[in-house]
Amino acid sequence: MGNETPSSAKKGILQFIKYALFAASAGLIQVISFTLLNEVVVKTQPIQNAMAASEGFARIMQNDYGPIYLIALILSVLWNFTFNRKFTFKSANNIPIAMLKVFGYYLVFTPVSVVLGNYFTAKYAAFGPIEYIVLGVTMVINMVTEFLFQKFVVFRNSENTAVKQGSEEAK
Repeated sequence: MGNETPSSAKKGILQFIKYALFAASAGLIQVISFTLLNEVVVKTQPIQNAMAASEGFARIMQNDYGPIYLIALILSVLWNFTFNRKFTFKSANNIPIAMLKVFGYYLVFTPVSVVLGNYFTAKYAAFGPIEYIVLGVTMVINMVTEFLFQKFVVFRNSENTAVKQGSEEAK
Protein backbone atom coordinates (compact mmCIF):
# COMPACT_ATOMS: atom_id res chain seq x y z
CA MET A 1 0.00 0.00 0.00
CA GLY A 2 3.01 2.31 0.06
CA ASN A 3 4.61 4.36 2.80
CA GLU A 4 1.44 6.19 3.80
CA THR A 5 0.47 6.01 7.43
CA PRO A 6 -3.23 5.91 8.26
CA SER A 7 -3.08 9.52 9.38
CA SER A 8 -1.43 10.72 6.14
CA ALA A 9 -3.99 8.75 4.10
CA LYS A 10 -6.77 10.36 6.13
CA LYS A 11 -5.19 13.80 5.59
CA GLY A 12 -5.06 13.14 1.85
CA ILE A 13 -8.73 12.19 1.76
CA LEU A 14 -9.69 15.24 3.80
CA GLN A 15 -7.58 17.41 1.53
CA PHE A 16 -9.38 16.06 -1.55
CA ILE A 17 -12.76 16.64 0.10
CA LYS A 18 -11.77 20.24 0.88
CA TYR A 19 -10.55 20.64 -2.70
CA ALA A 20 -13.81 19.16 -4.03
CA LEU A 21 -15.87 21.60 -1.96
CA PHE A 22 -13.95 24.60 -3.32
CA ALA A 23 -14.15 23.08 -6.80
CA ALA A 24 -17.91 22.75 -6.34
CA SER A 25 -18.15 26.45 -5.48
CA ALA A 26 -16.05 27.23 -8.56
CA GLY A 27 -18.33 24.90 -10.48
CA LEU A 28 -21.33 26.95 -9.40
CA ILE A 29 -19.63 30.06 -10.73
CA GLN A 30 -18.90 28.24 -13.98
CA VAL A 31 -22.44 26.89 -14.39
CA ILE A 32 -24.09 30.21 -13.52
CA SER A 33 -21.84 32.23 -15.84
CA PHE A 34 -22.17 29.60 -18.59
CA THR A 35 -25.96 29.61 -18.25
CA LEU A 36 -26.19 33.40 -18.28
CA LEU A 37 -23.98 33.61 -21.34
CA ASN A 38 -25.72 30.70 -23.08
CA GLU A 39 -29.26 31.90 -22.42
CA VAL A 40 -28.78 35.67 -22.67
CA VAL A 41 -25.65 36.62 -24.63
CA VAL A 42 -25.96 34.04 -27.41
CA LYS A 43 -29.46 35.24 -28.13
CA THR A 44 -28.07 38.71 -28.95
CA GLN A 45 -25.12 37.33 -30.99
CA PRO A 46 -22.18 39.47 -29.72
CA ILE A 47 -19.98 36.37 -29.57
CA GLN A 48 -20.24 35.84 -33.33
CA ASN A 49 -19.15 39.45 -33.87
CA ALA A 50 -16.11 38.95 -31.63
CA MET A 51 -15.23 35.70 -33.40
CA ALA A 52 -15.44 37.36 -36.81
CA ALA A 53 -12.75 39.81 -35.71
CA SER A 54 -10.21 37.02 -35.19
CA GLU A 55 -10.02 34.26 -37.77
CA GLY A 56 -7.71 32.03 -35.67
CA PHE A 57 -9.92 32.28 -32.60
CA ALA A 58 -13.00 31.64 -34.76
CA ARG A 59 -11.50 28.37 -36.05
CA ILE A 60 -11.14 27.04 -32.49
CA MET A 61 -14.50 28.37 -31.40
CA GLN A 62 -16.62 26.75 -34.10
CA ASN A 63 -19.96 27.18 -32.37
CA ASP A 64 -21.47 29.02 -29.41
CA TYR A 65 -20.29 26.43 -26.87
CA GLY A 66 -16.57 27.27 -27.17
CA PRO A 67 -16.47 30.96 -26.26
CA ILE A 68 -19.15 30.62 -23.58
CA TYR A 69 -17.31 27.69 -22.00
CA LEU A 70 -13.99 29.57 -22.15
CA ILE A 71 -15.32 32.64 -20.33
CA ALA A 72 -17.03 30.54 -17.66
CA LEU A 73 -13.90 28.39 -17.25
CA ILE A 74 -11.63 31.42 -16.70
CA LEU A 75 -13.91 32.77 -13.96
CA SER A 76 -14.03 29.35 -12.32
CA VAL A 77 -10.25 28.81 -12.49
CA LEU A 78 -9.46 32.14 -10.84
CA TRP A 79 -11.84 31.38 -7.96
CA ASN A 80 -10.67 27.78 -7.55
CA PHE A 81 -6.95 28.57 -7.65
CA THR A 82 -7.23 31.39 -5.13
CA PHE A 83 -9.10 29.42 -2.49
CA ASN A 84 -7.35 26.08 -2.93
CA ARG A 85 -3.88 27.66 -2.78
CA LYS A 86 -4.74 29.34 0.49
CA PHE A 87 -7.01 26.86 2.26
CA THR A 88 -6.50 23.39 0.75
CA PHE A 89 -2.78 23.30 -0.01
CA LYS A 90 -1.86 26.15 2.38
CA SER A 91 0.98 27.10 0.11
CA ALA A 92 3.28 30.08 0.45
CA ASN A 93 4.56 29.40 -3.07
CA ASN A 94 5.34 32.31 -5.32
CA ILE A 95 1.81 33.08 -6.56
CA PRO A 96 2.78 34.19 -10.10
CA ILE A 97 4.86 31.04 -10.63
CA ALA A 98 2.12 28.81 -9.23
CA MET A 99 -0.44 30.54 -11.45
CA LEU A 100 1.84 30.08 -14.48
CA LYS A 101 1.95 26.35 -13.75
CA VAL A 102 -1.85 26.28 -13.60
CA PHE A 103 -1.90 28.29 -16.82
CA GLY A 104 0.29 25.56 -18.36
CA TYR A 105 -2.24 22.93 -17.33
CA TYR A 106 -5.00 24.96 -18.97
CA LEU A 107 -2.92 25.45 -22.14
CA VAL A 108 -3.45 21.73 -22.65
CA PHE A 109 -6.84 21.15 -21.00
CA THR A 110 -8.72 24.10 -22.51
CA PRO A 111 -8.13 23.47 -26.24
CA VAL A 112 -8.84 19.76 -25.80
CA SER A 113 -12.03 20.40 -23.82
CA VAL A 114 -13.21 23.15 -26.22
CA VAL A 115 -12.62 21.04 -29.34
CA LEU A 116 -14.29 17.98 -27.78
CA GLY A 117 -17.10 20.16 -26.40
CA ASN A 118 -17.70 21.68 -29.83
CA TYR A 119 -17.68 18.20 -31.37
CA PHE A 120 -20.14 16.64 -28.94
CA THR A 121 -22.49 19.63 -28.82
CA ALA A 122 -22.64 19.71 -32.64
CA LYS A 123 -22.92 15.93 -33.10
CA TYR A 124 -25.59 15.41 -30.44
CA ALA A 125 -27.47 18.72 -30.77
CA ALA A 126 -30.76 16.82 -31.11
CA PHE A 127 -30.41 15.42 -27.58
CA GLY A 128 -31.90 18.36 -25.73
CA PRO A 129 -29.60 20.42 -23.54
CA ILE A 130 -26.42 18.64 -24.70
CA GLU A 131 -24.24 21.66 -23.87
CA TYR A 132 -25.06 21.22 -20.17
CA ILE A 133 -24.32 17.48 -20.26
CA VAL A 134 -20.98 18.16 -21.97
CA LEU A 135 -20.23 20.91 -19.47
CA GLY A 136 -20.95 18.60 -16.52
CA VAL A 137 -18.75 15.78 -17.82
CA THR A 138 -15.96 18.24 -18.62
CA MET A 139 -16.17 19.78 -15.14
CA VAL A 140 -15.79 16.39 -13.43
CA ILE A 141 -12.77 15.50 -15.58
CA ASN A 142 -11.32 18.95 -14.90
CA MET A 143 -11.80 18.67 -11.12
CA VAL A 144 -9.99 15.34 -10.84
CA THR A 145 -7.13 16.12 -13.23
CA GLU A 146 -6.56 19.62 -11.86
CA PHE A 147 -6.46 18.34 -8.27
CA LEU A 148 -3.75 15.85 -9.24
CA PHE A 149 -1.85 18.51 -11.19
CA GLN A 150 -2.00 21.04 -8.35
CA LYS A 151 -1.06 18.48 -5.69
CA PHE A 152 1.84 16.87 -7.56
CA VAL A 153 3.10 19.73 -9.73
CA VAL A 154 1.97 23.20 -8.65
CA PHE A 155 2.15 22.83 -4.87
CA ARG A 156 4.58 19.92 -4.66
CA ASN A 157 7.03 20.55 -1.82
CA SER A 158 5.16 23.69 -0.74
CA GLU A 159 2.06 22.33 0.97
CA ASN A 160 1.45 23.70 4.45
CA THR A 161 4.15 26.36 4.06
CA ALA A 162 1.76 29.26 4.62
CA VAL A 163 1.77 29.38 8.41
CA LYS A 164 -0.39 31.87 10.21
CA GLN A 165 1.52 34.54 12.03
CA GLY A 166 2.19 33.49 15.61
CA SER A 167 1.64 29.81 14.93
CA GLU A 168 4.21 27.28 16.05
CA GLU A 169 3.05 24.60 13.57
CA ALA A 170 5.73 25.41 10.98
CA LYS A 171 7.10 22.16 9.66
